[in-house]
Amino acid sequence: MKLLFIINPASGSHDINLKEVISTHFSKKETEIDLFELPEDCSLEKIKKRIKDSNADRVVAVGGDGTLKLVAECLLKTDIPIGIIPAGSANGMAKELGIPTDIELALDLAESGTPKKIHVTKLNDEICIHLSDLGFNAYLVKKFDTLPERGMWGYAKATWHALWNHKRMEVELKLKGETVNSAAAMVAIANATMYGSGLKINPDGKLDDDLFEVVLVKDYSYLEIIKIWLTKLPFNPKKIEIFQTSEVKIISKYKAHFQVDGEYIGKVNTVEAKIIKDAIAVIV
Repeated sequence: MKLLFIINPASGSHDINLKEVISTHFSKKETEIDLFELPEDCSLEKIKKRIKDSNADRVVAVGGDGTLKLVAECLLKTDIPIGIIPAGSANGMAKELGIPTDIELALDLAESGTPKKIHVTKLNDEICIHLSDLGFNAYLVKKFDTLPERGMWGYAKATWHALWNHKRMEVELKLKGETVNSAAAMVAIANATMYGSGLKINPDGKLDDDLFEVVLVKDYSYLEIIKIWLTKLPFNPKKIEIFQTSEVKIISKYKAHFQVDGEYIGKVNTVEAKIIKDAIAVIV
């Protein structure tokens, strides 16, 4: 077997030499490895060429959700399995799939695990493998990216700032056979169930069903999210409402902050989302 590792040196903590750890792990194994460290100005075309030239059996994303998203875009609708080594700040998709946070165990899994087909969502010109949203959390992601602190302390500071500074939106959701108008702190487009922080925003989410969920958070109702996270009780529909669909158009009266898989995209008025079935194969 040959594994191509696509390594994002900018992901998460800089305390670990990822190339060295991977090389050492496989030094006494028969598995062939190929290491590609992403340069700062790397385009999708360059990554696709590297994947083609390597001719590996599996491609392994080493980084956070953003790195995995890059690899997924390159391997969309192919049968080449994608492994995940969680080395980012939040690693939401790795947690969703039960990938070990220990790098050595994750490397073993990338080599010996089983490919599983999952869906992704297409949002305007982006694909989303995990979670995206308009509003509060996207503003939080934007703020988090500007802070020197990483990890949960940086996340807490960004959350505090967002709670004081973010204003509610006026949104319209155009679903199949239904239009919903509402004030909203946030609208999440969720294929997965939880954010990297562990908060379960979408308890009904499944990565391999034919639907995704639109989670309408009408107010700053994080107590509702914590409640369902801890007690499994249903959301209060006056505060948080969930719609299952295969496509949706979300229109915000004013431009709203927008993020996809932890990457801040910018401010938009409209997001059109639809499911892409059996889009990628991930190793679990």
